[in-house]
Amino acid sequence: MKSLSRIVVLVTALVLASGALAQEGRTSASAEPQTSPRTPQAGKVYVPESGRQQAGLFAHTTYSLRSADGGKPSAVATPRPAAVPGPLATTEIAETPDSMGCLYVGSPKIVGCVPQYTGGPSAAGYGAIAIVDAFDNPNAATDLGTFDSNWGLAAPPSFTKIYANGNGSCSTPPPDAGWALEESLDIEWAHVFAPNAAIVLVEACSNSYTDLFYAEQVAFSYIATNFPTTGGQVTNSWQGGEFSGQISNDPLFADWNYIGGQGWKPAILAFASSGDGGFEGATTGYPSGNPWLISAGGTSVLRNASTLTFNKESCWGGSGGGTSTYETYATSFTGGNIGPWADFQYPINGGTFFPASRQTPDLSFNADPASGVWVYSGFNGGWFIVGGTSVSSPALASIVNRAGNRLGSVFLTPVTGGSDWFSTWENNLLYSQLAAAKAYKANFYDVKTGSNGTSAVASYDLCTGVGSPRGLLGK
Repeated sequence: MKSLSRIVVLVTALVLASGALAQEGRTSASAEPQTSPRTPQAGKVYVPESGRQQAGLFAHTTYSLRSADGGKPSAVATPRPAAVPGPLATTEIAETPDSMGCLYVGSPKIVGCVPQYTGGPSAAGYGAIAIVDAFDNPNAATDLGTFDSNWGLAAPPSFTKIYANGNGSCSTPPPDAGWALEESLDIEWAHVFAPNAAIVLVEACSNSYTDLFYAEQVAFSYIATNFPTTGGQVTNSWQGGEFSGQISNDPLFADWNYIGGQGWKPAILAFASSGDGGFEGATTGYPSGNPWLISAGGTSVLRNASTLTFNKESCWGGSGGGTSTYETYATSFTGGNIGPWADFQYPINGGTFFPASRQTPDLSFNADPASGVWVYSGFNGGWFIVGGTSVSSPALASIVNRAGNRLGSVFLTPVTGGSDWFSTWENNLLYSQLAAAKAYKANFYDVKTGSNGTSAVASYDLCTGVGSPRGLLGK
């Protein structure tokens, strides 16, 4: 009896201790992240009308242009070196396919990853990358051709433009200059890191959530139907506000919603810009906060003032990040929400039993307009230096495509008798490396400086997520 009594006491002590730890975890998780002044924007930028916050259930673009005076910049005939003082006493310069390829995927090899204004990453990639945007860019195909010709990049296996008009909202989406430049940015930088992937541009009739969500279905369905053995990615460089009922739309960004009739193949993965408004606190943008996709945040690429060699990446002050109001923890499958099927952030934002809501972003890429990338837009008259997390989403989709892991939301394994196993596999992979002593440091750049309203810190933060890519392992 004495032994049994000691066992009972021991078990009781363990239960009480675990309860205390759980409560401590919940208390820690519920604390607000430490806010800090946003890193000042170096130089002046111009935000187009399409990038202004929209009222109601409408989305806006998430890019801005480097500008000499804050007004709309004039297009230039050909890309040329252009540097500005950086926010952290370093230099930022317009980035090119070769400098970004060197920095993020190691191709081409350039000392200091200094922009060379010729070439780009070597040929790689598979399947298709679909871009979902609003309105029409009449020059989309020729823009991509001009971009590739200028940088010496191979054309994609195919370029397809689709009008998402099957919902009856229009016959042909009307042209719009702001969204046209967005589309040029998206197709060009989705192509840079995965030249062997087909490019598919899906144009919604308008920037309403209704039309964009319909276009998302068109994009996923097109890849599922036309690339059934390979799959690919879908990128969304637009954002609106969160709204009650958004959970019902979450499956539109998950491949399990489309491929059940095809034996749960192929794998299709979505990306979305985290926004350009900085730290948002107890909310995120949508679809960025959808747990089925990769939320793409932004960094600044800072260079040595005299040699222009790469110095470091810092949190870009505009990088969107925050904690979702609606994507809360659920214990039974809802189609959305954070839950057992999407628990990749459990170790960093939750208590022992009850994790907090979805947080953004997940992964980052250069998005500072001061270190912006070159984009060609014929509809707008030529070349522009463009920043914003609109750059991050297609670029990260292209890098993940190049990595070739082909992860979606369904994993078939003999362990489950070949049945479907829904989970957020790409985010699972990204976040699993945070605890690794070697893999994380080798596969990601851990951004520890700068602020979007909350400071970048070691490991995960609400400005750059896990960090930015280095190489192809673990992506």
